[in-house]
Amino acid sequence: MPVHDVNVAVIYYSSTGTVAELARLIADTAEHAGADVRLRRTAELAPQAVVDAYPAWAANAAATADIMEAVPEDMLWADAVIFGSPTRFGNVSAQLKQFLDTLGGLWRHGQLADKVYSGFTASATAHGGQESTLLALYQTIHHFGGILVTPGYTDPAKYTDGNPYGTSHTGGPDAPVDDDARTAARIQAARVVKFTKAIKSGLTQVG
Repeated sequence: MPVHDVNVAVIYYSSTGTVAELARLIADTAEHAGADVRLRRTAELAPQAVVDAYPAWAANAAATADIMEAVPEDMLWADAVIFGSPTRFGNVSAQLKQFLDTLGGLWRHGQLADKVYSGFTASATAHGGQESTLLALYQTIHHFGGILVTPGYTDPAKYTDGNPYGTSHTGGPDAPVDDDARTAARIQAARVVKFTKAIKSGLTQVG
């Protein structure tokens, strides 16, 4: 079994499956880049009756039931955390926010600082709040004392996605993740692993 240099947690919320698909792709890419990876979903807050009323939502819940729910220990374990959330009125979903709100104790003791963080998102409509969702997420990272590693426009292929803040996709159950979003997700995941390795190695050398 190969020795992994860094631990990467991919923690996401997805209702109809778009963000879940991106999360799996990011997790796979990070693993191939040499990281030990935990793929985790946040707990569902919507009533079961509401979920069941939407076939795509219910189908995604069933398809991802085997993925473990995120817990604060995943944050302690990780050297880097990549968060995923659909846009909710230009902000992160309540389900991801609920998880973030459980981390106050770790934050208070400085246990979320000096880790690498990044984010990705999706919305049903173009200009549906993708950039503001990621920027809202990153406000929390600043409070953590985290190190943001975003894709920027550091790879020519990233221009096809067009979002320097993190991978984003416009669509839903009827508009599955396209090649542009897949390319962007791979670029972002590889960049996170690259800089997490560099930062962890540098911190080890300086003590």
